[in-house]
Amino acid sequence: PVPPGPEVFDVVIFGASGFTGKYVIREALKFLPPNASPLRSLALAGRSRDRVAAALRWAAAPGPAPDVPILVADASDPASLAAVAARARVLLSCAGPFRLHGRQVAAACAEAGADCLDISGEPEFMERVEADLHEVAAKNGSLIVSACGFDSIPAELGFLFNSRQWTPPSAPLSVVAYVNLESDRKIVGNFGTFQSAVLGVANASELQALRRSRPRPAKPRIPGPAPPKGSLIEHDKALGLWVVKLPSADTVVVKRTLAKVTEHPEGLPGVDETSEFVDRRKEFWSSIKPAHFGVKIGTRSILGLARWLCTGLLIGILGGFSLGRSLLLKFPEFFSLGLCRKTGPTEEEVNNASFKLWFVGHGYSDLARASERGTKPDMEMVTRVSGPEIGYITTPIVLVQCALVLLSQRANLPKGGVYTPGVVFGPTDLQKRLEENGVSFDLISTRTLPSD
Repeated sequence: PVPPGPEVFDVVIFGASGFTGKYVIREALKFLPPNASPLRSLALAGRSRDRVAAALRWAAAPGPAPDVPILVADASDPASLAAVAARARVLLSCAGPFRLHGRQVAAACAEAGADCLDISGEPEFMERVEADLHEVAAKNGSLIVSACGFDSIPAELGFLFNSRQWTPPSAPLSVVAYVNLESDRKIVGNFGTFQSAVLGVANASELQALRRSRPRPAKPRIPGPAPPKGSLIEHDKALGLWVVKLPSADTVVVKRTLAKVTEHPEGLPGVDETSEFVDRRKEFWSSIKPAHFGVKIGTRSILGLARWLCTGLLIGILGGFSLGRSLLLKFPEFFSLGLCRKTGPTEEEVNNASFKLWFVGHGYSDLARASERGTKPDMEMVTRVSGPEIGYITTPIVLVQCALVLLSQRANLPKGGVYTPGVVFGPTDLQKRLEENGVSFDLISTRTLPSD
């Protein structure tokens, strides 16, 4: 008889002892038996067994740590990654910066035919994974989806939610997402995110070169040119926010989703879909109207905005050369004016923070009129996505719910390949699941714009 192979786990969390990893463990434990959920078995993977065990104890507190297997693996050791990927149905990749550690993990999953979800917000990493791994992942039945955290699922699902509110004959021309992070305490970011931003500046030219080497993405049919750029800093009276444009992964990810849906207007067929899901998928994508999309960050006070601007400028200037980068990474709290520190936020700072993502769509009440010369948008649609702290609460909620969708509805999803979250999860029940777990989607207002 064939000896039984090693156990395959529904979910393996890789990078489990990192800052975000331990919060992902805490979220995943809520869905293990005896809780009713598609998650039947879980394992944790990281470089140090002791540190992963400590993260598990932290995540389970104040109760005892459950008996969850720990696999030792290191992103720089391909054999160890292959062994972990072979034992995972879905691998949750939490070890950033992904530019340094993520590709090897995704490659091991693509080879093994395991699904891989990560929480990267790094455009160059995401697009490189698509360029390098799409074909092998598609062949082996491995779905690889980046940006399954606060980057970029609230923006993706939020954009799709706004788009669906425009019922024919109306249609959007542009949608701007305003990110507003709120807290009674100080807002403190994760050092990994800061590190990724610094490396992103360092490698901006690599991203441009990668894009030049790739086939041009399909252009969505949007009913008019992009609106004028506007000034660097604006005060939005309706939202009560001072805003500045944010170079954001969200913009890149939403644009990639729209390009893919332009090529596949009915979305991507699942490997073995139910007839109900086929109808749902076609209905969903037929209701999505493409639009120009951008992201701005907003704060209640102009002083708060100045901190974001200064941090952005310092990263932009110093990130371009190696001495500047080493200074930024050595003293993150100083150069981010306190927005970021190596130890991350305290538990109290995390519990006090929340986010609101406002989507302000401008478009036409009657699409037929949009083609007339000089027709200005005459309709506004405002929607909102809101939820708890972004990095340690919302990101794990989103990532774990994506995994549960994969575990419960895998046959309705594409066989394999590298895709954006919107393309894979748009027509599923992910939005409903997020709403049941503390993330809200609301239609705020629809109004006619004055014709000036």
